[in-house]
Amino acid sequence: MAALRPVSPIADLSDPQASLVPAALRCWRAARDAGAPVQQRLHKLLAPARGAMLAPAFDSLLMLYELALGRRLVAGQSAALSADERMLLGLLDGAGDRGARFADTGAVAAMLDSAVRSTRVLLARARRGIGGAALPC
Repeated sequence: MAALRPVSPIADLSDPQASLVPAALRCWRAARDAGAPVQQRLHKLLAPARGAMLAPAFDSLLMLYELALGRRLVAGQSAALSADERMLLGLLDGAGDRGARFADTGAVAAMLDSAVRSTRVLLARARRGIGGAALPC
């Protein structure tokens, strides 16, 4: 019997949440690069869409994602998604192959798996509140 796959909170890229994920990664990267308070910047981005609870989740998820990759996350430019943004969408959608792409397969990978699951839950809870264009970070 095949395992049941949970319904993805970002099943298709036309969903506004699918644009929220890269926007959060870009905001996180910009805040980290500027030495700015990351969660405050994420909160400012996410709160208007009733996604304020996602700020600490994205901060943790992206920090662990970067650690598991063993390098800095690369943010996309304008409408073009970076490979890191596409892979993150795949992880959150459940379609990503985590083991084949990450430098760390130990404790960091296990924490990343938990962060992915937690973020999925929070995205699903915020689903009804997400809409419209993401605000600049």
